[in-house]
Amino acid sequence: MLPDVTGLDKEFDYLIPEALANRVEVGSIVRVSLHGRRVRGWVVGLDPTDEAVPAVQLQPIAAWSSVGPSAELIDVARWASVRWAAGRLRPFLVTASPPTNVTGPVGRTGAAGPGVRPRVEPGVESATAGPVAQRAAALMDAGGGVLLLPPAVSPIDAIAVAAGAGPTLVVMPSVGRAEAMAGALGRRGWRVAVVPRQWALAAAEADVDVVVGARAAAWAPCPGLAAAVVVDEHDEAMQEQRAPTWHARDVVVERAGRAGAPVVLTTPCPSVTGTDAVGGRVARVPIDAERAGWPIVEVIDRSDDEPWKTSLVSSPLIRELRRADRRVVCVHNTPGRARILACRTCRALLRCERCEAAVALSDEATLVCGRCGTVRPSVCQECGSSGFANLRPGVTRLREELEAAAGRPVVAVTGTDDGPPPPSDVYVGTEAVLHRVERADVVAFVDFDRELLAPRYRADEQAMALVTKAARLLGPRARGGRLLVQTYLPRHAVIQAALLADPGRLLAPERARREAFGMPPAMALAAVSGRGSDVVADELRRIDGVTVGGADEDYLVRADTWATLGQALIAAERPKGSRVRVVVDPPRV
Repeated sequence: MLPDVTGLDKEFDYLIPEALANRVEVGSIVRVSLHGRRVRGWVVGLDPTDEAVPAVQLQPIAAWSSVGPSAELIDVARWASVRWAAGRLRPFLVTASPPTNVTGPVGRTGAAGPGVRPRVEPGVESATAGPVAQRAAALMDAGGGVLLLPPAVSPIDAIAVAAGAGPTLVVMPSVGRAEAMAGALGRRGWRVAVVPRQWALAAAEADVDVVVGARAAAWAPCPGLAAAVVVDEHDEAMQEQRAPTWHARDVVVERAGRAGAPVVLTTPCPSVTGTDAVGGRVARVPIDAERAGWPIVEVIDRSDDEPWKTSLVSSPLIRELRRADRRVVCVHNTPGRARILACRTCRALLRCERCEAAVALSDEATLVCGRCGTVRPSVCQECGSSGFANLRPGVTRLREELEAAAGRPVVAVTGTDDGPPPPSDVYVGTEAVLHRVERADVVAFVDFDRELLAPRYRADEQAMALVTKAARLLGPRARGGRLLVQTYLPRHAVIQAALLADPGRLLAPERARREAFGMPPAMALAAVSGRGSDVVADELRRIDGVTVGGADEDYLVRADTWATLGQALIAAERPKGSRVRVVVDPPRV
């Protein structure tokens, strides 16, 4: 039995009382006495062979509480504890357990849960709905793969094809999209359970066709798993941000592989890691259907402009801003007023006098260092001038420029805001604006080079993902939406992929780049940081097959395989009082 107690990762032996013999099984959630108090825990094994303690000396289980994760999921959790260097099962079992106790016999009531339609013959239209269904069926026959879908095309037909094979697990990037997909599948006649809300129904052996949910659904029950679909496998929401940083896509692929079930990953912009996880098989719809699923993409080439004298508000953007019938969304991933400043007198970049990092202009007109937090008056450190050229304005300053150019109100939206934004026809913000605005006629990336040149090995993939978010907000080409991309790099591979509506063309060069630099999936990678990480790094350097780079409590650790990396990170001892954070497969390095 594994106690559900933070910081206690040891398994204990207990005796199953005769009264509970028919209820306790691997995965059951029970209550036991531990050190003088009653705690909850999971049964993770029966009849241990070591028998370190005679049965007569064992304490009995105090009570049976609930159905829990299956024995198969517990095995997957053991794998995941090494894969993401957790060294413990509890975080995974918490995610795999029902949100409230399930005490009845699951799946044998015959009643459909809330929002789930009674069983009818699945719509034949789903299996013959055209190119999406045909490509999905071919991938299913091949054992799984990546299905390239344009941003405006729903994956529902691919899910319907998978559901035709038997119980199907579907994982989506958000709760809202999972609920919407459940409704759409229900209208087609499929019996659907939405987790975690309908966990008990999902655990039924014969009551549902599709189990659907957000990231945590990767750990949801799905008896008789016959197929799995991961929608938008590239989305960063699929990865848990807290340690252990497990990825829903990789958990689903592992589960399906153990069950002998095919996995279909749908995405408008496939990731190298996801593609390799399913054997490198990629299918796409015909080119005319693919292009129809993208909006009009217009590249504003600024390579002949002088950055020193040029505003981010270009003439083509001004034309769209002044069209009263167009709702315009401008994306600029730079909050605040100004992030990079230069002196107009001596042209020196403004830096922090303590750590020499670039300083930003705050809303209070002071210069703030984002690295060390030093605040000083807004004067040049070289000549004392107070006149600056704003080489990279933030959202706050850009809003003022856009408002002057548009001649109508502009609303700023950032990730720190709560609730829906105020009504407006022009918005500007960080990429959060793409999630919080429901409709747009024009989306403009005013400084897309910031994404293309980001110092991250996944910069191209993440830039392409940002483009597809904007394309999804605009809708298909027939709607007339327009995606504007302002750049000094018009020939960049990401921009060409967007122009040609073909993100799949990035896979081969990206894979070659990862192999050359030893990045996932070519090698396993983890970021180790925080108090005590210097000691952990020294420990890791002594382990064969592991390389460590970095310094000053900020390290990157590599190994040939995820298992080697995970075992090494688990084995490295943490010093007393340390606060080491381990991020396996970090998305932003």
